[in-house]
Amino acid sequence: MKELERLATVAVDCGFKIHNALGPGLLESVYEVVLADSLAERGLSVERQKPISIHFNGRVFDEGFRADILVQGKLLIELKSCERLAPVHGRQVLTYLRLLDLPLGLQMNFGGAPFKEGVRRIANGDLSKLT
Repeated sequence: MKELERLATVAVDCGFKIHNALGPGLLESVYEVVLADSLAERGLSVERQKPISIHFNGRVFDEGFRADILVQGKLLIELKSCERLAPVHGRQVLTYLRLLDLPLGLQMNFGGAPFKEGVRRIANGDLSKLT
């Protein structure tokens, strides 16, 4: 669990620095590429546009979804660049976490100011049960 918390701390720090440097209003894809690069510069393994399969009715659909960023195969980061987050954005992250069987995800909205109001931790289950 300590590793996951460390990854989340690094990711939020990188996001904060990017938001301060670039400000709000750019396309989500710009923040994605810059955040992925910042995380990689910190020595982390980063996957962009990670495919998420759907298992339904005994079949697997590889075209299900794409997660914006997956760090070290453990931490999901979904990015937005909108004025305000809606409840559906959080549900999207939780769905991705469930499909990937991951315990924690971050939602980062680069569209508003200040950055800290656009960052949400989303847990898939009870994180206190993790070791």
